[in-house]
Amino acid sequence: MLNENSKLNPKIFDADVERLPVRKGFGEGLLAAGEMNEKVVGLCADLTESTTMHLFRNKFPNRFVEMGIGEQSMASVASGMAAMGKIPFISSYAMFSPGRNWEQIRTTICYNNVNVKIVGSHAGVSVGPDGGTHQAVEDMAITRVIPRMTVISPCDMIEAKKATLAMAKVEGPTYLRLAREPTPIITTIDTPFEIGRAQVFWENAQPEATIIATGALVHKALVAAKDLESEGVQVTVINLAIIKPLDTETILNMTKLAGAVVTVEEHQAAGGMGSAVSEFLSQNYPVPIEFIGVKDIFGQTGTQDELIEYYGMGVSSIKEAVKKVISRK
Repeated sequence: MLNENSKLNPKIFDADVERLPVRKGFGEGLLAAGEMNEKVVGLCADLTESTTMHLFRNKFPNRFVEMGIGEQSMASVASGMAAMGKIPFISSYAMFSPGRNWEQIRTTICYNNVNVKIVGSHAGVSVGPDGGTHQAVEDMAITRVIPRMTVISPCDMIEAKKATLAMAKVEGPTYLRLAREPTPIITTIDTPFEIGRAQVFWENAQPEATIIATGALVHKALVAAKDLESEGVQVTVINLAIIKPLDTETILNMTKLAGAVVTVEEHQAAGGMGSAVSEFLSQNYPVPIEFIGVKDIFGQTGTQDELIEYYGMGVSSIKEAVKKVISRK
């Protein structure tokens, strides 16, 4: 059942549940952060409207820099601004930032430990018609491996806004991963959010498996949990919005309770959230694990729903993975 303490949207499972782009939460959050702190500045690489940074630009034109198609320069300029006491947010498509400018992020931002916030929009395969060249399914892998980097993958627009506000207050390099397409609203303004903490969205006293999901696929994990319950299979669902630092306490407690884990992410199954979870559990509490994600291939053109199903990340695939992992206990 839904965890009452998470104060989730009561319409989660309704056909008419409101859907909004996760990136919209970033735009609203950055505007609010800018209103609260004049040190917040924005830089974008020629995708200001697409990343919704135009909300900040329109209100604070003197605190915004359009860098053009120059992601490497954008990261380096932001590093200099941060060294002078500003709080720069840099945005582009995730394929270009952190994709194209990874070395500048590593060396000028993280190596120097400066307070830059990297925002990668249009992540995952649900970019759809843009095709495999624009579908960032490696971005969590290349960011979480860098020392000093915090990595956040919000599940909906409301959580993205909370994440943006939190990023502006927390010192250090941070990566925020955003989906493009409208995503069901799961949370509410009262749903807890804290960097470094996971949230249990679906709970059971005696679960047979724990589903750990992140980003836009959290909704599908919850739908799968509801379906499984009707079939007599009990699970818990964790919303792991913070990929790094990992909430090892919650993961360990829920894993011990269930004895089996399924990870769900719109990302390569290797190197991302599932890998972070399995790295921790392999050393602390080894259990059977199944991974839902892209399996070592590039994306391709298609609609959001077509691609999610094609790459085995839909509700039916999550349910099959749960039943498989339970059989391995």
